Amino acid sequence: MLLQPEQHTVPSILDSILFPKAMQDLKLLMLTYFETSAEASRLCSHLLSSINQAHYDFHFIKEALEKINDGSSIQETNLAVSQLVSFTLSDNPLSNTDQHEFKLMQDRYTAILHQLKSKKKKVTRRMKFIHGLKTVAGVCLIVACSVLALVAVVIAVHSLSGLLMGPALLGCTPFVQLKKKFSMFRLFRSRFLRRLMEQLDAAAKGTYILNRDFDTVSRLVSRLHDEFEHNKMMIKFCLERRNDRVLIEEVVKELKKCGRGLEQQIEELEEHVFLCLVTINRARLLVINEISKPQP
Repeated sequence: MLLQPEQHTVPSILDSILFPKAMQDLKLLMLTYFETSAEASRLCSHLLSSINQAHYDFHFIKEALEKINDGSSIQETNLAVSQLVSFTLSDNPLSNTDQHEFKLMQDRYTAILHQLKSKKKKVTRRMKFIHGLKTVAGVCLIVACSVLALVAVVIAVHSLSGLLMGPALLGCTPFVQLKKKFSMFRLFRSRFLRRLMEQLDAAAKGTYILNRDFDTVSRLVSRLHDEFEHNKMMIKFCLERRNDRVLIEEVVKELKKCGRGLEQQIEELEEHVFLCLVTINRARLLVINEISKPQP
């Protein structure tokens, strides 16, 4: 499945977006997020190749066991035995490397999620600070205008010119301008921080879901790996005692029974890996859409 957006386009997209100087650490965090998701996509694609090999090995075993158990010719039986021997000597299609890499990917996603949550807390504190600053500034402006109103009244009592100066003082042009500028600054900062919170939420949501999905895939890979090893041991046992026809029939019957469960496990793992790839792309596009919106 094609990675969206392609990883080589991400740095240029982030460079084209205006990040305030104080938010350069956010840009680096977003870059790390996209690099990690690209690596996760590569890991899932590699695992799909291993799953294809697991499908092949499963059908390989199934056909060989049927030849042994259905009274085939000696030549066909010997060929089937040879195939089973080669299977027992081959590498497990779900190697320990796959399990280890998925666990490492979980650790990376956990670290990114922690950083995103930390950044969200900082943004929340800034939003609360601006709200508090608005309250304090509002009180100060009210007090200042009240004082000016009182001064205007005192001047009006002592002189006729005060009657003309009173309205001008009450209008208090510098304070009105200051109030307007502060309101514009507060509005800009509030919108910017809300946008920032939406970006962080989008990245955190995708990270959390993928971290959970990777945990599921890691457990499925481990279970399937162990199931293949169990089948190898049973086949070895069967081959070592292939002169005992009754025993072979029982072992083959048990292998066929296990095979149905093995096939289900392979299909379940394949489905989860495809879901991971879809989730990776959705999360990447969601974050790109959030950070690409025009700044207020």
